[in-house]
Amino acid sequence: MMKTTSIARTNLQVSRIAYGCMKIGGGWGSEPITAQTCKEAMAVVRAALEEGIDFFDHADIYCRGKSEEVFSTLWEEAPRLRSKIFLQSKCGIRFGDDPAAGAPPRYDFSYEHILHSVENSLKRLRTDYLDVLLLHRPDPLVEPEEVAKAFDELHDSGKVRCFGVSNHTAAQITLLQKFVIQPLVINQVAFNAIHTHLLDEGIVFNQDRPAKVVRNEGTIEYCRLIGITVQAWGSLAWGRLTGRKDVNLSESETRAAAIVAELAKEKGVSGEAILIAWILRHPAHIQPVLGTTRPERVKAACQADGIELSREEWYRLFTAGRGEPLP
Repeated sequence: MMKTTSIARTNLQVSRIAYGCMKIGGGWGSEPITAQTCKEAMAVVRAALEEGIDFFDHADIYCRGKSEEVFSTLWEEAPRLRSKIFLQSKCGIRFGDDPAAGAPPRYDFSYEHILHSVENSLKRLRTDYLDVLLLHRPDPLVEPEEVAKAFDELHDSGKVRCFGVSNHTAAQITLLQKFVIQPLVINQVAFNAIHTHLLDEGIVFNQDRPAKVVRNEGTIEYCRLIGITVQAWGSLAWGRLTGRKDVNLSESETRAAAIVAELAKEKGVSGEAILIAWILRHPAHIQPVLGTTRPERVKAACQADGIELSREEWYRLFTAGRGEPLP
């Protein structure tokens, strides 16, 4: 059985690898859900369950709600499973032309939208509560008092157990937490061996020429200090380091891919397992979120639960992935 991790400042003990359901709903248009979509979705969800994953990540916008709807077919074959797994969803991103033609794509942390979004997610997921609700991307027009009011109602009604954010900086979390009574216990951000901005914030501080623009927000340090679980989306680096055929790799990505292959061979695991083990090796206890729709890649990635990279192995991949030597 997979090792577990604690969600900070909660009583939730969950699989230390999560499964992300963004793509299981089929297309992102108005096309209906097909029997084949459901079949493929259940195959990858079952593969995750078989590997010991019990934490599933959603968002109201994923495949325009169809990913949540497809996932709920799981209850038809396992009606008692709901109490044994953890469901997380997100809200706050709105598509253009919603609710009327001409409306722009935008973020929306208004009281009304948060409540409306959660109600719809609960209906699609066919459940009466979410274990975790995240605010998806920072809303420049956020009124923290409205967020606090929505969270109070959702928590008091039992519809949401815990709350967090996604893609937020330390300062943005601090602002929300000043008004929100419930602890913000998760921050889900993009992070993998070639998207190392979260760590580069500390590495490039006070340097003259960083190769990429990185603001020193101190986000990961803040999360560790306050007690916020960091989740990593894009954890498999979008297949770029494990043989994806339809991409052209940069010179640094080519070097990183070679290191991944070498480490995988040495340890007798998949390249996907090395990428996840690299994330798990960080002392912040980051929870990787797998976004693949292929059952075999889920199983390959979960091999990471049985290995640990040395400090030297971790730094080899970090240095190659970030694309330049350490300062």
